[in-house]
Amino acid sequence: MVLTPLSPGQDLSGPLLSELTALYASNRAFHRLTGDFPDPDDIRPHQIAEALTGELAVPGAEVLLARAGDGRLLGLAITLARHPDPADPDPWIGLLLVHAAEQGKGYGRALAERLEDRLRARGAAAVRLAVLDNNPAGLAFWTALGYRVLDHRTDRALGRPCTVLRKPLRVPATRNAAADPDRTAPPSRHDNAGTGLR
Repeated sequence: MVLTPLSPGQDLSGPLLSELTALYASNRAFHRLTGDFPDPDDIRPHQIAEALTGELAVPGAEVLLARAGDGRLLGLAITLARHPDPADPDPWIGLLLVHAAEQGKGYGRALAERLEDRLRARGAAAVRLAVLDNNPAGLAFWTALGYRVLDHRTDRALGRPCTVLRKPLRVPATRNAAADPDRTAPPSRHDNAGTGLR
């Protein structure tokens, strides 16, 4: 799996926007939970372009595309270097989406681990995220990866009830430097683990 960041101001049109729209549209059930789109059964390219442009405009935000070795778009993740609350020292995972056709193959777990590696390499001691309370599959996914419940609150943008989770980022005792970049973890039933941070 290869992670590629989108750049602020990057042209989100043509084939890239088509890929991104297909990714989001494949996750209709998740978008029914979030209410992020007016009609989860009819997600349009301009809505995706607007949403991602807005994410990229947030200071410290990063939008990462997860691709297979053959170039297929497997998923997307959004991270935030700091939460707007100055009392919160940790970076956040704002969203993790895996294309519905690729779920159950371990890509969600692999993407989460890659995000943790990136944050650890930047010196983060822990990472946080928020899962919407109406998303038990997302909560099961993250707790299976070692995230622990820290708090219950509403999200800042839409006031949706969320569970806040946190995971310490310990430095691994051993590291296989020759690891296959397309390695995946064992399949998970909860590969699509969008969070509630907005």
